[in-house]
Amino acid sequence: MFIYPDNLKAKAKLWLWELRDVAVIGAGLLLSILALSHGAGLLLLVLTVLYAFLSIRMEGASILDFLRCAVCFLLLHQQYYEWKEP
Repeated sequence: MFIYPDNLKAKAKLWLWELRDVAVIGAGLLLSILALSHGAGLLLLVLTVLYAFLSIRMEGASILDFLRCAVCFLLLHQQYYEWKEP
């Protein structure tokens, strides 16, 4: 019997994010603070906070996943339709 969820097949999570997202958010915050200390503006901090909000996972899905699928469906992948007579 495993204590870890899904018999060690689930992705590691920390609060509402996967560990990969936590690492990206942490690195982004570190670079944002460094940029702010040099007077480079708030753009990097805004992008980091936006990424943190969009990558929150609830029940295995995030807004960022939905946006990636929507962009792929609408813009990147060719849609193939085939009409046949009934």
